[in-house]
Amino acid sequence: MSKIALLGITGRAGSRIADELLARGHSVTGVARHVDGVDARPGLSLHAADAKALDALVPLLRGHDVLVSATRFAGGTDAATLIAAARQAGVPRLLVVGGAGSLEVAPGAALIDAPGFPDAYKAEAAAGGAMLAALRAEKDLDWTFLSPSAIFEPGQRTGKFRVGGNSLLNDAGGKSWISMEDYAIAMADEIESPKHPRQRFTVGY
Repeated sequence: MSKIALLGITGRAGSRIADELLARGHSVTGVARHVDGVDARPGLSLHAADAKALDALVPLLRGHDVLVSATRFAGGTDAATLIAAARQAGVPRLLVVGGAGSLEVAPGAALIDAPGFPDAYKAEAAAGGAMLAALRAEKDLDWTFLSPSAIFEPGQRTGKFRVGGNSLLNDAGGKSWISMEDYAIAMADEIESPKHPRQRFTVGY
């Protein structure tokens, strides 16, 4: 089993990724600004730290096999800090909870630029796209960026979903969606059996 550091454990996606990893027997170090409300469980250690504070992160990350970032892009953390933290701590792999905005809806056309994309989500989506671009320019670190479908909400853990590449996935009715529980399965699967090194991929129904 792996020793995994998880930034953003108190978030909706981060908490579900932690649940999935712990259920599979992995050791999880959960990091967030405030961890008081997180229940203690076997295999879980908790640390309060800012994901933007490199000096605070590096000591917490040493000795881990994988770093997972489930923080927000706009104001949460940035690629430079994540990459530097992983390098300085000697963590060989970085997996990022990505966004759907950078997924293609047509060749060369991203979802964020499609008509009707909500203005309220544009800053976060643009920051996620910038994170992906920075990772793609990274030459050494083994990274993976997992984009959810357009609708990404808490739901059921079904274990039944499709895996795609850089294009937005839609179901037979034209809906693009994935539960956070099934997304967590895809993230844990990628940690255990890497199939997308130095790539972005997506999951959806």
